[in-house]
Amino acid sequence: MVGGRRTYVAGVSRRGTVRLRSGIREAAISDDNRLRTALSEAMSGAGSALSAADLLCHACVELLQVDGASVSLTHEGSTQGTFGSSGEMSRQLDELQFTFGEGPCLDATRQGSPVLVADLDDPGENRWPAFAGALLRSGVNAVFALPVTIASQQIGALDLFRRRAGELRGAALAGGMLAAELAALPLLDLMSSDLDWDVAAQGGDGWEQLESLSRVEVYQATGMLIGALDIGPTEALVRLRAYAFSHGATAAETAWAIVEGRVSLEPREWLGPDGTTERPR
Repeated sequence: MVGGRRTYVAGVSRRGTVRLRSGIREAAISDDNRLRTALSEAMSGAGSALSAADLLCHACVELLQVDGASVSLTHEGSTQGTFGSSGEMSRQLDELQFTFGEGPCLDATRQGSPVLVADLDDPGENRWPAFAGALLRSGVNAVFALPVTIASQQIGALDLFRRRAGELRGAALAGGMLAAELAALPLLDLMSSDLDWDVAAQGGDGWEQLESLSRVEVYQATGMLIGALDIGPTEALVRLRAYAFSHGATAAETAWAIVEGRVSLEPREWLGPDGTTERPR
């Protein structure tokens, strides 16, 4: 820590060393020391882990030939929040992955390997019908998700968005892989060594920062749906997402509308997965 601020150095954090995984092409990275140094120094002097992640995402946009970047955290098959982003567009696109329950971040985390889509408008590309359609309508034509790993456990992904179609290759791909490794460093300062989300840095500044990522409004809204519709929590979240999709909104926007009383909780307004309002038997 320098002058009251954490200094993040490539490969090293307060809790230890993060080694590059074998999947990264060391030669490609070493060919461009400028890229390595620039990404490593991007987080230098950050006042918090969250601001360090934001700085890293901004550096990705400047250095990797992409238009947006975000670091998404996942847990039990769902996104938990945006740990860092280069701007509102990237944060909004990350939110859409939670809304639709699909997207490259979830796939990259589940597979433990990069998910690289050079052209979302390719007729043969049909992995995420809802999410891909939303990206295309937002003017994004290519997306790349690189897993963020701590102690061999995938805890999220670095998502890179680009308006023009085309592959992420060469130094840009190698830099993206390095940036995904670097994204783990500020997380190490927040999370306990056993990576237990329920006790991660509990009681300290790290807990407060992780807690700020959680979608509290979604939990509140699903609770209100459970009471109003007499359904379980899983179905309540499904109905919230379906309502958001049908109204062209994100899950968070819909949740706030519910919490603030701007959406009716009458059962007839909330169709179930089978298109009915009846409670499943």
